[in-house]
Amino acid sequence: MINGRFEEETGQEISVLPPVMALFEHMADENGADGEMLLPFAFEETLCRDVGAGAVLPSLHLWSHPGGVVLGLRDSKLPCAAQAMDRLERRGIRTAVRHSGGAAVPLDAGIVNVSLVLPKSRGKLDFHADFRLLASLITEAVAVSHPEAAACIRAGEIVGSYCPGDFDLAIGGRKFCGIAQRRQSEAYFVHAFVVVSGSGRERGEQIRSFYEAAAAGDQELSYPRVRPETIAGLGELGGPDTSLLFTAGIKEAAMRRGVELVSAAALREKSGYTLDFREPRVLEAARVLRERYAQG
Repeated sequence: MINGRFEEETGQEISVLPPVMALFEHMADENGADGEMLLPFAFEETLCRDVGAGAVLPSLHLWSHPGGVVLGLRDSKLPCAAQAMDRLERRGIRTAVRHSGGAAVPLDAGIVNVSLVLPKSRGKLDFHADFRLLASLITEAVAVSHPEAAACIRAGEIVGSYCPGDFDLAIGGRKFCGIAQRRQSEAYFVHAFVVVSGSGRERGEQIRSFYEAAAAGDQELSYPRVRPETIAGLGELGGPDTSLLFTAGIKEAAMRRGVELVSAAALREKSGYTLDFREPRVLEAARVLRERYAQG
């Protein structure tokens, strides 16, 4: 049992998902796609406030971006970060600085972002339980279509990967997923990027090149020393090789846990709640994030 393996390896129990969750999807190859880098993050910031206020169900958000690089706050403080970002923009690669934890990562249609947006529980102190929850859900999603690959997934920092962390997910020592978290006063979201299709090495090269340019050759600076060979897509590792297959696995994994997923359209019909990338509240949140976390 996959949950059992995660519990055995960590020695701690995994949190459970709420019995009913709203489902929002903004995939790059669908009509939810948009080139503006901060809209998905602004959407989740707004959704998180609504979840905390009880205006909407706890939520699952699945999204991808057609092409960009998103930085962590520390990355944006590197001496030549602004010039390195401008260089990417001139190549048609959008850039932004995100407010959740972590370091620089690429975004494209072959990378699926998975976020759990949940209300805070009183007295809850184990933040890592939510990382384990999302890690186990992603493993179960892989198992829906590729159980042999899922059985090989391990959690733990992959040194040399981009955005390294304690809850990197890897197969055979090659990372395909990283997890970060953002907390508000009444709710929070746990977010994972999952490299599904395409070359992990090429994405690693992109981030390595960014850091080399942003650091201007200063080896004394603190930033991830990316080794591209440590990154791989799930399709390269014997797992699902399309975003469609992986997102179907995520939804199936949630339902196998007994979760009822309520689509955005059904939510609007049942309760009147609506939220999308072009709503004024989301656009305003994007503006605030852009100003607050601008590079430089």
